[in-house]
Amino acid sequence: MLINLPCTKLSLLALCCLFATIVFSQQIQIKVTGPANEPVPFASIIVKNRFDSSLVASKTADSSGYVSFALAAGQYLFSVSAVNYLPLNKGITFNGTSTRLALNMESAVKALESVTVTTSRRPLMRQEDDKTVMDPEPIAATSASGYEIIEKTPGLFVDQDGNIYISSMTPASVQINGRDMRMSAADIATILKNLPPNAIAKIEIVRSPSAKYEATASGGIVNVVLKKGVKIGMTGSITAGVQQGRYGNQFLGFTLNNNNGKTSSSFTLNAGRRDSYDQIVTDRFFAPDSVLKQNAFTRYPGNNAYTSYELTVELNKKWQITGDASLNYNNNRTRSENRNDISKISTAQNLSSSLNLVNNNGNNLSVSAGLESKYKIDSTGSEWTNGLFLIRTDTKSDQAFSTSYTLPVATVTAGDGNVNSHRTYFRARTDLKLKLRNRFTFETGLQSAIYGYENATAYFRGTGGSRIKDASRTNTFRYNEAINSLYVQGAQTLGKDFVIKFGTRVENTNMMGRQVVPGDTSFNIHRTDLFPFVYLSKNLVSIAGYPMRAYLIYRRSISRPSYDQLNPFRRYVDEYLTETGNPGLRPQFTGNYEANISVNEQPILAIGLNDTKDIFTNVVYQSDTSQSMAYRTYDNLGKSKEWYFRAMGALPPGGKYFFVAGAQYNHNDYQGLYENKPLAFKRGTWTFFTYHSLKLGKKSVATLNGFLRLKGQQQFYELGSFGALHASVNRKFMKDKLIVTLSVNDIFYTNKNDFTIKQGSVNANGSRMGDTRRVGINFRYNFGIRKKEENNEMYNAVPGN
Repeated sequence: MLINLPCTKLSLLALCCLFATIVFSQQIQIKVTGPANEPVPFASIIVKNRFDSSLVASKTADSSGYVSFALAAGQYLFSVSAVNYLPLNKGITFNGTSTRLALNMESAVKALESVTVTTSRRPLMRQEDDKTVMDPEPIAATSASGYEIIEKTPGLFVDQDGNIYISSMTPASVQINGRDMRMSAADIATILKNLPPNAIAKIEIVRSPSAKYEATASGGIVNVVLKKGVKIGMTGSITAGVQQGRYGNQFLGFTLNNNNGKTSSSFTLNAGRRDSYDQIVTDRFFAPDSVLKQNAFTRYPGNNAYTSYELTVELNKKWQITGDASLNYNNNRTRSENRNDISKISTAQNLSSSLNLVNNNGNNLSVSAGLESKYKIDSTGSEWTNGLFLIRTDTKSDQAFSTSYTLPVATVTAGDGNVNSHRTYFRARTDLKLKLRNRFTFETGLQSAIYGYENATAYFRGTGGSRIKDASRTNTFRYNEAINSLYVQGAQTLGKDFVIKFGTRVENTNMMGRQVVPGDTSFNIHRTDLFPFVYLSKNLVSIAGYPMRAYLIYRRSISRPSYDQLNPFRRYVDEYLTETGNPGLRPQFTGNYEANISVNEQPILAIGLNDTKDIFTNVVYQSDTSQSMAYRTYDNLGKSKEWYFRAMGALPPGGKYFFVAGAQYNHNDYQGLYENKPLAFKRGTWTFFTYHSLKLGKKSVATLNGFLRLKGQQQFYELGSFGALHASVNRKFMKDKLIVTLSVNDIFYTNKNDFTIKQGSVNANGSRMGDTRRVGINFRYNFGIRKKEENNEMYNAVPGN
């Protein structure tokens, strides 16, 4: 499945000609000083290119702390080291005119005597190569969990099912520490809700992942990177809080980070009780004069616990070993009521009335472990990394259900059952990165990922006082998946700052499924696909001394159906709806094209296109045997072109007030078939988002954030306008170690939506709401000894005396 890219090649040639420039160098003088402005003699200074980490120059200062470099305008990384001083790493934007720069180092002795807290001037979000990096620190103080940080991140949208969206209407893949967890959106959301907010170091938003990433991320990647041990000493925090909506949440957490030089460790423990609800009201018109009205109310009480440990050991200057493990446990007691009424529209006569009651008692345990080694080949950034990752998830659930009819005849049916499932995911990978001459970077790697899923359900119905096996709900199946991949990519810097990155990824897919009960419906899928990637980046102009940089990206990706989507077994939902998989389901492929612009590393504009073929999605078809019955399945329905535009503006943190505000427009042009009839539509969706922070003196901060989505879309459902506005205020106590935060989420209770679906024979509308409006209070106490945070001024330093 090779893709012909003649237009891309011509565009690349044209851009090379357009962006070719003459490099001018300017002599810049560096002065290295200590805490009292004393000169630091004979300090070693290494200068690297910001974009590809290639070595630019390396010198030693004289006895007065002075050294000179000939540098062109651009962005650089300065690494400074000297005896009795802590290492200094600083990012510098050099405009080619300033000729002097001061670098101030901190004494290694004084750094351990006390905690020094400095105000961050880093932007909330910055563009870093082909990804956007979000600094969670300004948001963490007003958030109760890692999940809330993602909800408040400008430009990310989280739906009521826990799916996270970046640019397209396809959910993003969520990773933790660069690892695909192979869990459902609900399971990932549960882990993030258990994470203390200050356990997150950064969030990487990758809209168009390079060939290094797995090709399944057609909706992009959200990578949650957890904190490791701090530079020197020990730090930690204790967090606690309560939230109250219709139901209440409570949590308590503890984190500890330690670094004694060559060994660093991090420990996290969090426990909580959660309770919420979801209510869906639907009217389905299944005949010209008949309507089925359903009101489903589900409550989700439960307890959860999460713990993790990570240890990093530097064996020597070349080798580093990292091992980590985590455990996530959830106990839930779901209660649902579903009221069903069938009536004639013309006469309002009620033909049937029933009430479904379902009680679930279950628990879920996920245990993961990882081991990674890193070998530093040289000082320019060449390295070889190897990693193993294993996650095991066991789920057990007991269910009791009943249906009480009042019309046309008063009857009661009941039953019970249990579900046992086991998921195992193992991944082994090796990656090699070489920094070669002439600012060329070569990367290659191999990965093998194996996924196994075993599921067994046993259901029974009560009839006449006896317990009879329910064949319509009893099911046992096994599913195995193996994906082996190889990628190769290179990056070349031309001139002073024109970066070209290109590569491809080959993935071999093997899926094997076998249903044992009630019958054998085995299937096998074997295929090999190619996924190219092209990335161009260039500084355009400077605005008020800040560089404006442009990016062009192309990437091909795949979405593979899971076993639940392939398994043809019919699963009971209620007496009017069943769901089944489609063994003939084909994978969908997406070509993503994006152009974006950032100023001083802050993304401001982007325009893109997602061109998707063989779209498979969740559909509802009317049953052939009964007009009132419907079944939910998956089908390949056609193709679409989704254009999107995104604009952002911001004031960086550091002053009394900062904000981020933006808007995104998605337009979907769909062409396909539904129930073997032509289906075509065009829909546009606007999303607005913002985040504001205002310092109320030296001890308090107020924040306001929210989003608004106009005429949303979810698969074939048309959504009404909805959004949410959140506010909080925090205050520091006890020498700034204790932070108390008061918050209100979804102030006006607007995070609920109306929906409509009119496709083929299916005509329905309704509304959905949840326990989103909550008032809360959170406490966080920080303790420990650490060095001054040198990286707080990264990429914001101003050359001068």
